[in-house]
Amino acid sequence: MHIAVARPSTFSSHEVSKSSIAGFGSTIKGPSCAKLKSSCHIATTQLSYQNVKSGGLRFGKMITKAMSDSSDTKPLPGLPIDLRGKRAFIAGIADDNGYGWAIAKSLAAAGAEILVGTWVPALNIFETSLRRGKFDESRVLPDGSLMEITKVYPLDAVYDTPEDVPEDVKSNKRYAGSSKWTVKEVAESVKEDFGSIDILVHSLANGPEVSKPLLETSRYGYLAAISASSYSYVSLLQHFAPIMNPGGASISLTYIASERIIPGYGGGMSSAKAALESDTQVLAFEAGRKHGIRVNTISAGPLRSRAAKAIGFIDMMIDYSLENAPLQKELSAEEVGNAAAFLASPLASAITGAVVYVDNGLNAMGVGVDSPVFKDLDIPRADKH
Repeated sequence: MHIAVARPSTFSSHEVSKSSIAGFGSTIKGPSCAKLKSSCHIATTQLSYQNVKSGGLRFGKMITKAMSDSSDTKPLPGLPIDLRGKRAFIAGIADDNGYGWAIAKSLAAAGAEILVGTWVPALNIFETSLRRGKFDESRVLPDGSLMEITKVYPLDAVYDTPEDVPEDVKSNKRYAGSSKWTVKEVAESVKEDFGSIDILVHSLANGPEVSKPLLETSRYGYLAAISASSYSYVSLLQHFAPIMNPGGASISLTYIASERIIPGYGGGMSSAKAALESDTQVLAFEAGRKHGIRVNTISAGPLRSRAAKAIGFIDMMIDYSLENAPLQKELSAEEVGNAAAFLASPLASAITGAVVYVDNGLNAMGVGVDSPVFKDLDIPRADKH
C-alpha cells in the first residue's frame, strides 16, 4: 500500500482494476484534541499521472483512502488492516518528513489513536510547528482530513530513570521547562493518561561520531551509538510492555549496514543496528512469552529525511539504490509506514522476531550492477520515463 493524498489538480485520469475495498473507522479520544474520525478504503488502482512534481521515478502505487464513518462497527469485508480502537505510541518523531511520521500516518489511516514521544530539545519547535499549522500539508490523510496527535510527550530515551540523568543535562537550558521525560516516567505518564497502549514504535537513532570510520571511533562515540540506537529499544519495551494489551505489537527501524559493509556509516552505528536486530529476536521470545507481544524490525532503505542528511552521503545511497535494486524507484516513507501498519495489525498475528526488508529489494543483491564490470551484460533496466 502507498498512502497518498488525492488532489483534483494532481491526477488527470485513473483506472481502477481489481478493486477490493475495506472500510475503517475510529474515534480518537484524548484530553487535548478534537476527535479524529477516520476510516480507510483500500483499493488497488492504476494511476496515470500528469504534471506531477516529483524527484523520484514515476510508478504505479496502491492507494489507501480514508473515509469517515466511526459509528460503523460492523465487520469489514475483505482482508483489511483494521486498527480501530488501538492506541499507538511512536517514540522519536521530531518533524514531518521521517519514517516515524510516515508510520504514524499509516497507523492513523487504519484507525489507530496516535501518541508521540519527542526528543526534549526538539519538543518546543515540534509542538509550535504543529500548533501553527506548518505540518498541516503533511498531516493530510487520504480522505482530506488531518491526522490528529492526541498527545505529545517529552522523551529522551537515553535515560531510563530520573536517577540516570547527570546534573549537566538537568541544568541544560534545552531541557528547561520539561519534566518527566525519562523512559520510565513517560511510560508512567501514558499509563496515567490512557491506561494502556497496543502498538509501540521505536524510531530512534543517534551516533555522535557517525561520520568517523569505525577504526577512528572513540569508546564514548561507540557506546553512545549503542545506547541511543539499540538499548533504547530494550528500555522502551521494558517499561511499556507492562501497559501493552496482549496481542500488541512493537516495531523498530534498522538498516542494511547491520549485515553489509556501508562505507561512511560509521561511529558504531552499524554495530548498533546489528545489536538492534539481534535484540529483536530475543525480545520477541521474552516479550512474547511474558506479555503476548510481537516484536519485529523494519530494515528500511535510504530516505531523504533531515536525520539521514546528517550522515552526509544519503543522496549517494539513494542513487545507488535506484541503479541497483530490483525495483528501480525511489523508496517513499509511506511504503515503510504501510509495512509498519501491516506488522501492527492482526494480519501479522503470527509474525514476530523478524527483520522485514522494505528497500525495493536492495538487500537481495550481491553485486552493484551499475559497475563498469557489467557493461557488456544485457541487464534489464526500468523505463525512467
